[in-house]
Amino acid sequence: MKYRPLAPWQVLERKTLLSRQWLELYEDRIRLGNGREIAEFHVIDAPSWSSVLCLTASDEVVLVRQYRHGIGRECWELPAGVIEPGEEPLAAAKRELGEETGYAAERWEPILRVATEPSRHTVYAHFFCAFDATPSIARALDESEDIEVECVPRTELVGLIESGQIIHGIHVSAILFAAQRGLVTL
Repeated sequence: MKYRPLAPWQVLERKTLLSRQWLELYEDRIRLGNGREIAEFHVIDAPSWSSVLCLTASDEVVLVRQYRHGIGRECWELPAGVIEPGEEPLAAAKRELGEETGYAAERWEPILRVATEPSRHTVYAHFFCAFDATPSIARALDESEDIEVECVPRTELVGLIESGQIIHGIHVSAILFAAQRGLVTL
């Protein structure tokens, strides 16, 4: 297969439509690589985040359950949170695991880094696998967090995905990729 690099788009004009703590919404006037223009292309800028597929010594996965307003329901997810300015993704993953669940682990492996929605978002998600985790620190939830923690047998992950209890698409892909890489068996 021949590779022909595509010309990047040029931002001819940028307007900020919304600026909040964790969100910037821009309207760009764009020139494509072929010379055509798009008058209104919207880009969402938000902080990147880290997430953890956390396994205990008893072969359980530490999950969090929380309400997700965008889809109007609660979901089971991997512990995750925003990477603070100047913070490394692994450090954010360790911090978020402790803050949300009270668990800590000594052994960590990277799973993958993915763009959450590369067409219109600037966000990257960084996934890590933590092994032999133990509950060892006090949870420290943010004011906006109402999170339940549960440890489930690793062998139940696929069933939770198939039943729609784990529905966050990027979390599902990280779990499946961790299995493909041999970090966990499902």
